[in-house]
Amino acid sequence: MVPRYARDAMVAIWSPETKFRIWFEIEAHACDAQAELGVIPKAAAEAVWERGGAATFNIDRIAAIERETKHDVIAFLTHLAEIVGPEARLVHQGMTSSDVLDTTLAVQLARATDILLDDLDALLAALKRRAMEHRETVTIGRSHGIHAEPTTFGLKLAQAYAEFDRNKARLEAARRDIATCAISGAVGTFANIDPAVEAHVATKMGLDVEPISTQTIPRDRHAMYFSTLAVIASSIERLATEIRHLQRTEVLEAEEYFSPGQKGSSAMPHKRNPVLTENLTGLARMVRGYALPAMENVALWHERDISHSSVERFIGPDATITLDFALVRLTSVIDKLVVYPDRMMANMNRLGGLMHSQRVLLALTQAGVSREDSYKLVQRNAMKVWNDGADFFDELMGDADVTAHLSEDALKDLFDLGYHTKHVDTIFARVFGGA
Repeated sequence: MVPRYARDAMVAIWSPETKFRIWFEIEAHACDAQAELGVIPKAAAEAVWERGGAATFNIDRIAAIERETKHDVIAFLTHLAEIVGPEARLVHQGMTSSDVLDTTLAVQLARATDILLDDLDALLAALKRRAMEHRETVTIGRSHGIHAEPTTFGLKLAQAYAEFDRNKARLEAARRDIATCAISGAVGTFANIDPAVEAHVATKMGLDVEPISTQTIPRDRHAMYFSTLAVIASSIERLATEIRHLQRTEVLEAEEYFSPGQKGSSAMPHKRNPVLTENLTGLARMVRGYALPAMENVALWHERDISHSSVERFIGPDATITLDFALVRLTSVIDKLVVYPDRMMANMNRLGGLMHSQRVLLALTQAGVSREDSYKLVQRNAMKVWNDGADFFDELMGDADVTAHLSEDALKDLFDLGYHTKHVDTIFARVFGGA
């Protein structure tokens, strides 16, 4: 975790204090269930809650014990015994370390996901607001980076909205998939612990019961979760890259907000660089990088090994913290994005009307010219625009082979910008539900 790219609320989920508090709650809830089953005295479960619940766990003390025991859960349980007293012997009855560790990771990932879902809601709101604002702001659409046909800037933002709306649905599904509890004991057979304990802990911790665990929760769940975060990161990069291209000096149809006192370059005072979206591109690469080790964690030896453990100590915090920061940063970029409609129109007109070439092609075919000949007629006039800076309409009007089939009024109709935006409302209704 790099503090520069981290927000406090998400960082807190992964702090040692939070981790040990979750460990305690899992153990204490398990004691309650064991007491209800008559496995341990109820007074012992009450003592665990009374003394442990009010305690502040000494992280340094736990670390000191772990240096000797070389086992983190045993170190915590030893420290808990120092706090609770004799009743602590009845904690962790029939449980194994993975019961605590895997269930805790599920709790942390679920809580982290709730923050990410809030982040997505904020981003979706910003995208919708700006899409509505620029619903009719005509701009040139590009394919291969080259002028194609007109679209609107609102449609660009609506596309991003639809993509992140899909991402929200994916993340909601990933949360359901990851939020499972396993309190099934060694090799997952419940030999030394009743399944009712697992069900009780799951309910108390806001999780579902893992239908079948070995000694670990199956890591296909985690692979899907981190892959989902990677897809969201890729969508962030897609939108960030679009903004970076639009901010290029030669384009300058939109740009990141440049605040008073901001400096763009240590050497060149004139610079206004797309630093935020460049940063988002880099952060997206990091989040995607966490997906591969999560998939490699799926193949564990037999009923349990810990080859996944070190990996998850990195990717759990880092992926969620980084994606949280990136989503919030992207929301701010969209909220403050400076848009230049006049520049959009000027850029669109740089190629002398070539954006209407398809309409001319189709009109010629409808007038009885073969598609092959129609294409040749349109392209030979279009190339004059590319090569000589001519005006496309004038070239077409001067081509007898074209005017033999299309009148001046017919050609003028083919250069109507409104033709390209006539279905904007239909698309917006599909994306925003009739908004």
